Amino acid sequence: MPTGTTAISSEELKSITEVFEGLITSLKPKLKGSDEKDIRKAYELSLDAHKFQRRKSGEAYIFHPLEVARICHEEIGLGPTAVICAILHDVVEDTPINLEEIYELFGPKVTKIVDGLTKLDGLYNVDNKNAENLKKVLSTLVEDVRVVLIKMADRIHNLRTINAMPKHKKLRIAAETMYIYAPLAHRLGLYKVKVEFEDICMRITDSDKYKEISNKIKASEEDRQRYISKFIGPLQQKIDKEGIKYRIIGRPKAISSIFNKIKTKNVEFEEIYDLFAVRIIVDVPLALEKSVCWQVYSIITDYYKPIPERLKDWITTPKGNGYESLHTTVIGPSGRFVEVQIRSERMDDIAERGFAAHWKYKGVKSDDNVYDKWLGNIRTLLENQNGDAIDFLNDFKTNLFKEEVYVFTPNGDMKILPKGATALDFAFDIHSDVGAQAVSFKINNKLVPMGYVLQNGDQIKVNTSKNQSPKEDWLKLVITGKARSKIRSSLNEHKKLSAELGKEALIRKLKNLKIDFETNTDLIASEYGFRNRPDLYIAIENETIKLQDLTKRFEIINGELVKLKVEETADTKESVKPRPTKSKSKSEIIINGQIDESFDYSLSTCCNPVMGDEIFAFLTTNSGMKIHRFNCSNASNLFTNYGYRILKAEWAKTASRNFEVELKITGIDTGPGVIQMLTNEISNHLGVNIKAFSISGEEGIFEGNIKIIVKDKGQLNTVISRIKRIESISTIERTIV
Repeated sequence: MPTGTTAISSEELKSITEVFEGLITSLKPKLKGSDEKDIRKAYELSLDAHKFQRRKSGEAYIFHPLEVARICHEEIGLGPTAVICAILHDVVEDTPINLEEIYELFGPKVTKIVDGLTKLDGLYNVDNKNAENLKKVLSTLVEDVRVVLIKMADRIHNLRTINAMPKHKKLRIAAETMYIYAPLAHRLGLYKVKVEFEDICMRITDSDKYKEISNKIKASEEDRQRYISKFIGPLQQKIDKEGIKYRIIGRPKAISSIFNKIKTKNVEFEEIYDLFAVRIIVDVPLALEKSVCWQVYSIITDYYKPIPERLKDWITTPKGNGYESLHTTVIGPSGRFVEVQIRSERMDDIAERGFAAHWKYKGVKSDDNVYDKWLGNIRTLLENQNGDAIDFLNDFKTNLFKEEVYVFTPNGDMKILPKGATALDFAFDIHSDVGAQAVSFKINNKLVPMGYVLQNGDQIKVNTSKNQSPKEDWLKLVITGKARSKIRSSLNEHKKLSAELGKEALIRKLKNLKIDFETNTDLIASEYGFRNRPDLYIAIENETIKLQDLTKRFEIINGELVKLKVEETADTKESVKPRPTKSKSKSEIIINGQIDESFDYSLSTCCNPVMGDEIFAFLTTNSGMKIHRFNCSNASNLFTNYGYRILKAEWAKTASRNFEVELKITGIDTGPGVIQMLTNEISNHLGVNIKAFSISGEEGIFEGNIKIIVKDKGQLNTVISRIKRIESISTIERTIV
């Protein structure tokens, strides 16, 4: 959101003009007809509209839309129309300019895209404005994907310039980015964008780890470059002899990617064998791409021993987002593992820039509808969504899967589904009616339950019945957005029918009792504990409430229902006694800049914050305030879907309590001495209390979980640092549920 009222100075205007003219120069090869005239018109309009606005950093606001336009063109590969829309993307939202003026100046296409990029106004009757706005943007995917791609460019620039924002806003933006934008970038094949999203967000949420890994990568840069040169030397000679036009790139993996491997594989930085990848990109005609890539693979494996299980052939079977490449891991000089990626220039363009680049090559392959299939699933979500923005976002997110499973119909047609998808997901993927009427499944001619998790290569046959319909518990058996959306839609239709039948039954009952329906129904609903009439009607139809029992709760006086009085007994008196409130010492948490001892808060058990951790507060519906760490595994979901319940939180200067932390430790099993070493270091040398300790050993290694009591993060870091020094310890990490 722009701030400030200081006009643009002459010096700033000179810089702005240079930036804009640089954008025009880079666009020249793509400009046709009135493109340049329209871009200049958009620039003049945006410059005038934003002339008194500034960003948090103090920079003139117009630099932002110009940079978003540049990213759209140069980094994502979009054309003049997208550039015009990027320049205009904030004028309707943040200035007096309206959509009618945009329509008059630029026509319907630009207006529709700018409208898609404009946040919804007047969201006063919804719980989560952020979720509603995200839903609006994502809903444009099936009409014009450029809305989402421009939004990606907008998010990239906001993240690159996020340092001027306060910490709690950085966290909100990072959480939303990791929840929706990074997975969406992956699904659209925007690899570079996805990596940048993940790296910047990690720098925000876990700055210590980010700096640690970044420093280690920099420290090893010279050694890495020497090794890459040594590795590719003999390969270049052979590829040159074959007359293949190519280029080779060697670079380290993303910091966030390395961190994820450290966490998932439970290893140290130095133990990750594929810290960098070598990419060989061949420049050959389309018809020769596949054969030349395999030829290069053969050259590599002639020199270096491959690891068979690490071969990934995404040329023969591209990923669901259109990604094509041949991946292998080989044992290079000095016994080091090296990942090699082999692809064509066309494949590399699609791998780096995804959706926008894909359409540049549309028609060159038989599977050029890869995005059409995915967008078809999104269209289904939009057709069946019930108006709940959070449900929509959660269903949408399941369509942004990274890992895939390849399965087949009885006719041999291949289907790509997210890893973890079930037989019932497959049925809904075939057709909504097939899913809704599914009664049994055969996988490879063997009968399996609906919730069977699909494996690569499975062939599935679905048996259906017209008498079948979706059940409530089916929602627990599926993971895809399409299946969940269709099941919910069917259940809602069933509920509507039940409500209508229940309402008719209540009308008949009250008519027989000569009681007015409208003036008495809300009283009945309240008495039975229902928030609204439809829930009451459904309960009547399901016979949860029996209408013949109405006279046991009410008496009829002058045609009105009157609640029967209940005699007060010792039991009822006891039941309404107020619960004693827990006495609490002086608050250790500052909420929204204030220490208020009336706040009922507790430390969340999913991430166990300790004093010194960066934290935020989440207002639950029935458990008061929960305090979470910034890098809690639940943070992205909470900020994106329930941002309206998030409060700024920080520690007071002193805390009058201790904190429980669980550490996971692995290492070499040296026998009974391991337990003694650990307890001696923690309890005797550091004076830290151990609350619980479990350890198990197998085949020479051990894994232990230790719960300790610490005063703050500083003491915790000391414990971790000291344990790391023990020779037999391999890894130690603080657990996050």
